[in-house]
Amino acid sequence: MPTTMKALILDRFGDETELHEHSVPVPTVGDSDVLIRIHVAGLGSWDREEREGHYEGAFGVPSTFPYILGWEGSGTVEAVGAEVTRFAPGDRVYAASTPVPRGGFYAEYAVVDQEHVAPVPARLTDEQAGVLAWDALTATSGLDTIDASPGDAVMIFGASGGIGHLAVQLAKHRGLRVLAVASGQDGVALASRLGADAVVDGRSDDVPAAIARFAPDGLDGALVTAGGTAAEEALSAVAPTGRIAWAHGVNPPPSAQLVDRVSFYDGDRSRAALQRLNEVIESSHISPHVSRVFDADEIATAHRALGEHYVGKLALRVPRP
Repeated sequence: MPTTMKALILDRFGDETELHEHSVPVPTVGDSDVLIRIHVAGLGSWDREEREGHYEGAFGVPSTFPYILGWEGSGTVEAVGAEVTRFAPGDRVYAASTPVPRGGFYAEYAVVDQEHVAPVPARLTDEQAGVLAWDALTATSGLDTIDASPGDAVMIFGASGGIGHLAVQLAKHRGLRVLAVASGQDGVALASRLGADAVVDGRSDDVPAAIARFAPDGLDGALVTAGGTAAEEALSAVAPTGRIAWAHGVNPPPSAQLVDRVSFYDGDRSRAALQRLNEVIESSHISPHVSRVFDADEIATAHRALGEHYVGKLALRVPRP
């Protein structure tokens, strides 16, 4: 085992130019940990906010530097702790973790408690597995929160984004009728290809009129991946008995007029949730859409891209020795 590794680190919070490659110690492996040699890390919109310091204190412990971003990734098992029996060196795995306090996935190696690690479904590429965990688990938990029945009409607002495009697929797998509110022509095309029953462009189409045509008696539920005036106008069409799922961290938060109707939730990243997600993937054609993969030396460009228009997910190839 090497004692040092390459990682993309922050020495302080700031803009994308603060990210740079540096050698740091390989994380220590605890008894219930899996040390993963990372191939691909997922890039998420939250990475930019965290990079700027907006998550400081959110995890209940002080942030320390060098700071390694990255909440999800895929790779192969390098080593396991004494209590780990489910994984062995060489296994292909993916994981959902948090960068604090032990470092994230923008590195050659990451250490994750075995409860948050899962085998990679055989048909997924490293890039697809690397971007899968957090958004797929958040989408699954959101659909659980809505608790709609087969045949019910639900809206996915932000259907071409990371959570949303996976939610469209997972909702169809549950037998739901899906109205997808996507962003841009490429977003409409993606949501249509993924099986949504109806798709509208939230930027240019009359969303309330589309909802009225799709569900004249009101929507049976809605999953929101982006807040704001347009989202709230669309959510007025959710029937009184329907539930609105709103993940913690989706911004801007709901207005005072709407908040009482919203069911806030967190993505479940337990072993059981990962196992259930894998079972769904293995019995279906569900997969993440990776629109672009960046190399480690493009990290500043990658973080700028997170603030621009894209569909699906972005991925990062981590530094190599």
